[in-house]
Order: sequence, then C-alpha cells, then structure tokens
Amino acid sequence: MVVSADRKYYESVKADGGPDADSIVFPPYCPDRHFELHGEQVSIGRRSATRGIQPDIDLTGPPEDPGVSRLHALLVAEADGGWAIVDINSANGTTLNYRRDLLKPNTPRTLEDGDRIHIGAWTTITLHADPS
Repeated sequence: MVVSADRKYYESVKADGGPDADSIVFPPYCPDRHFELHGEQVSIGRRSATRGIQPDIDLTGPPEDPGVSRLHALLVAEADGGWAIVDINSANGTTLNYRRDLLKPNTPRTLEDGDRIHIGAWTTITLHADPS
C-alpha cells in the first residue's frame, strides 16, 4: 500500500470549496510512504498522545494533512484475502477513485487492486495486491 500527496485529489477538494478550503496549501514536498497490511484490521489516522490515539497507519506529518481525522478509517481483512475500507465517521469523509460521493460511515466497501482511497485534503492511499 502506498500513501501519497495527490495533486489531482487536492485540486478537486479545493474546487468543492468548504469553510477551510482557501487556507489549505498543497505540500511542496511529501514523499510516498509504503505500508504492508497485516492482521484483521488496520487503523488509519493521525496520532494524538494526549488522546491516546496510535493508528496503525500514522499520517502525522510533516507535512500534516489537516483534513485527516485522528481515527479516520479502517482497513478490514476479508475472508478471500482482500481488504475493505470503512470510514469510521470521520469529520471529512472518505472517497474512492476520484469520485466525490462519500462512503457511508461504518459500512465496509470492498477494495480492488489499484483502488485509490482519498482522505483529508490531499492524501491518497493506493492499494496494491500482495505479489506473493
């Protein structure tokens, strides 16, 4: 799985407007981050020591995407070896593959190889099948 700053997604977020859209700036440098998926559930978010939140995929910066919730979403292993994404009632929602319709909170959505999960203002998570 690859986490990246996605200018195309960012531009669509800016175009949609919203109360904070004008203050959000795309990061000048944000290297891709790679994560392996293990276990039955993988939490995605930004850590908070004061709240005791330690997501498995910690998207705390720099740069920090201000639209990513502390506990934003879960990846849930499916019986066939695939994964599903669940938005856990995040503040800004979760979308897939550049669509603008938000996933229904607390409802698993099966993912396919190459699917792009969009969270926050610019963060895109791309799912890649395990090569083994």
